[in-house]
Amino acid sequence: MFANFLPAQIQQLTESTSIALAQAIARQDILTPLNPQSIATTYVHQGKGGTPILLLHGFDSSIFEFRRLFPKLAAHQETWAVDLLGFGFTDRTSGIKFSASAITTHLYYFWKTQIEVPVILVGASMGGAAAIDFTLTYPQAVEKLVLLDSAGFTSPPPLGKFLFPPLDYWAVEFLRRPKVRENISKNAYCDPKFVSVDALLCAALHLEMPGWHQALISFTKSGGYPPFGQKLTQIQQPTLILWGKDDRILGTKYAHKFEAAISNSQLIWIDDCGHVPHLEKPEITAEYIQQFGEAGRVLL
Repeated sequence: MFANFLPAQIQQLTESTSIALAQAIARQDILTPLNPQSIATTYVHQGKGGTPILLLHGFDSSIFEFRRLFPKLAAHQETWAVDLLGFGFTDRTSGIKFSASAITTHLYYFWKTQIEVPVILVGASMGGAAAIDFTLTYPQAVEKLVLLDSAGFTSPPPLGKFLFPPLDYWAVEFLRRPKVRENISKNAYCDPKFVSVDALLCAALHLEMPGWHQALISFTKSGGYPPFGQKLTQIQQPTLILWGKDDRILGTKYAHKFEAAISNSQLIWIDDCGHVPHLEKPEITAEYIQQFGEAGRVLL
């Protein structure tokens, strides 16, 4: 029923969208310049026609983040979601220094191996920063850009310099605590009813993958994604900025800053929605992305 590389706890999923996505998860060995060894990369791929959509998840997350949005997009056009290097269920290959630049390199070779044509690149939270970095580095691979409550305007907290043994292990292990993850989830949503048992399981399944601790420590010590600042003005692709009006994780001020910095952009607010519109308001989020993909602008 599920791929054998996935954690056994996956059998406990109850939401139909979670189960359907879990059943669709596949793996592909991707060769990159990062390491002589190929990287077993997890992804889902469904739908046909149109410009392919590629979905990028947030920090310490996985493709399960798109369990509600993915089927709505795939019903109309070719859609992909991939676990970024060092995250999700993608193999944390030894010998790789997990960093923003490594994520971009791995993502490019995934795109080159599996897709090869320009995509509508959709990034959520830290995935938005990953999408921006990829667009700036490989503009030929991106036709349009969609940012969902995106990171990338400010620096992450300077935690890396404090993460030395054994504090690094303890700090990361703190993120494993169910109550900590539940509190993060509650802050991510506007409506707390979305913090279900199934949702908490989806948010924690990847913690059981080998190397989770080491990869998260490595990425954090690397500094993560720095602010893009003036580089944002280099983005030429049509860009859609979708932002939950009740975002308590990043707030709302950065939405306006992204709109001002990216010349060919459109900002749309999503009512009664927190930091994760793709989970809390998947219907309207999918509708906006589809309109944007077809026309390059959403008509309200």
